[in-house]
Amino acid sequence: MAHWVSLHEAIATHVHDGDFVALEGFTHLIPFAAGHEIIRQGRRNLSLVRMTPDLIYDQLIGAGCAAKLTFSWGGNPGVGSLHRFRDAVEHSWPNALAIEERSHSDLANAYVAGAANLPFTVLRGYMGSDFERVSPHIRTISCPFTGERLAATPSVRPDVAIIHAQKADRKGNVLLWGILGVQKEAVLAARHSIVTVEERVDSLDAPPNACILPSWVVDAVCLVPHGATPSYAHGYYDRDNVFYRQWDTIARDRDTFHAWTKEHILDTADFSDYLRVQSQWNTRKALR
Repeated sequence: MAHWVSLHEAIATHVHDGDFVALEGFTHLIPFAAGHEIIRQGRRNLSLVRMTPDLIYDQLIGAGCAAKLTFSWGGNPGVGSLHRFRDAVEHSWPNALAIEERSHSDLANAYVAGAANLPFTVLRGYMGSDFERVSPHIRTISCPFTGERLAATPSVRPDVAIIHAQKADRKGNVLLWGILGVQKEAVLAARHSIVTVEERVDSLDAPPNACILPSWVVDAVCLVPHGATPSYAHGYYDRDNVFYRQWDTIARDRDTFHAWTKEHILDTADFSDYLRVQSQWNTRKALR
């Protein structure tokens, strides 16, 4: 059953060195606060998985937390490359990063298979492509009913899945809505799960077709207002497009990245402190 705890306690309890970790969210509800706490607590040798790694994974990789990344697309949306990701792949800095590239449809189905406690998923998508030639994780099977040749890939079953949502009630039932990715599937596929939320409420008052995660599939729920910043939380705040553009400059240079990470993450007590420091930083930038 879910327990309301601080984010510090949730990460300390459930995320360990060497774990297979998913931080999922699509366009909005990206769990930046949780990613920062992983950096703050100095986790190492993590195998990360995410369908669309963007800034938070660039930060985790640049901070030396990651040893491997499984993904289907990576970049700074609307801006360009993830420079810390590229530096790790091209120059093994701050350490070597193994990569496993899979397609969107593969990873989406792999999460679904993991949620169903199945060892692999089956799809047509790789047939006729070069993926099978370059990836050892793609195998070929024959349909037992038709004999059709299909691709099979391993399911995704993280040690820990971390997501951000809009609300949770006092029992730990979680509500999220808007554009969703594979958050539900990631939580159901994982051995443990952490959910950060914008607010704690007495009643979820769920709108039609919203996604509800019952308390019995969640380990820890953490109250972290603005915990998806600089991404957005539908119904709460907008995306910080300025920061996404600024990140290209911050991450491009190793020393600049280190200075930013020290000031904004390592030297801050928690995410609310990060938001305060980030606001001051923005003010200084505006006055220059």
